[in-house]
Amino acid sequence: MSGPDHYCEGAAVLETGDGFFRPASRPARDCGVLLVRSLAAGAAGGPLRVLDGMAGCGIRALRYGLEGGATAVWANDADPDRLPLLERNLAGLPPGVERQVGTATAQQLLAGCLVAGRRFELVDLDAFGCPAALVPLALEAVAFGGVLYLASTDGRSATGHDRRAALRRFGAAARAHPASWEIALRLQLGLLARSAWAMGRGITPLLSFSEGRAFRTALRLERHPTRGEEGHLGLVAHCHGCGDQQVQSLGRLGRWRACGCPAASGEGPPLAVSGPLWIGPLQDPATLTTMLLEAEREGTHLDRPGRRLLERLRADPASTPRCWPVAAIARRLGQGPPPLADLVAALTAQGFATAPSGVMGGQLRSEAPWPVIVATARGLVAATAAR
Repeated sequence: MSGPDHYCEGAAVLETGDGFFRPASRPARDCGVLLVRSLAAGAAGGPLRVLDGMAGCGIRALRYGLEGGATAVWANDADPDRLPLLERNLAGLPPGVERQVGTATAQQLLAGCLVAGRRFELVDLDAFGCPAALVPLALEAVAFGGVLYLASTDGRSATGHDRRAALRRFGAAARAHPASWEIALRLQLGLLARSAWAMGRGITPLLSFSEGRAFRTALRLERHPTRGEEGHLGLVAHCHGCGDQQVQSLGRLGRWRACGCPAASGEGPPLAVSGPLWIGPLQDPATLTTMLLEAEREGTHLDRPGRRLLERLRADPASTPRCWPVAAIARRLGQGPPPLADLVAALTAQGFATAPSGVMGGQLRSEAPWPVIVATARGLVAATAAR
């Protein structure tokens, strides 16, 4: 803190005002700056316009201009009482950066962009609650090859705690799942993908993460869907009895196979099914590598938690949604589990794509069958006990 009314972050010094502001969300803001930097690295001197549709005090918009290399920054907040604060803070943008400040609602702002044919290389919507109603207009505001950086604080519906709300907001079932943050992110991506496909566009997820309070997704908008992209929309089933998980693409939907539980009077396994949701990769390692390289350049500020986050996400592209907490494996063993790193190494040696989850700590992601995971864990525990 540089004074009683000011806050310092990266290259920005600004007033936070009396509104809602979380210093702990800095890693998300660092990621936004590095996304803009990565766009600038591939822009070859072209325009780099950023729209911050829910700007608050304007810290993200200010950092996009100071550190991201944005050529134009549009900052908007629907609360007209925030306008003087926004204007004061954005007066700190570098000379030559185009600046626009407004107080429209997000719907009005995005609809105005559509009418005017105005597009941005990055659209940042840091929403309270679920921004599902904004998704079609938000995608219309993104330039082809540009990025939509979207946040939601609606944890209840997306994690299976309000199933009716999930149906209304995502058009999907959300059931309780041990990797609940990941299911929430995949539901969000599924909604984004369906909206883009309805417009004839495609998407490439760049990064998705959560700390349990906000669910953040960045994707690149493509002019056309890639071949087979629709195959990344599907369903995830979890058995609360034996712990097994299954994944199916909607394009090849068939019967669920029997899990390890005894069949209950011919009704089949007790599977909790979530979806439709995104079952493809959540992270793009190439983009994350570029972001980490940009973080080494002069004028960029990435703090330690943000760096750890990016490195963790890069190590786990999340190509499958099948994730288990180490505690769930321990319950199946009836004793303490082996170290996660040892279990990852053993399953990888057997030829199964496996990694520690980058989305939720202490979780195993693997394409190995659940009985193989349990048997491998049991073997590791027995080998340790025999030493």
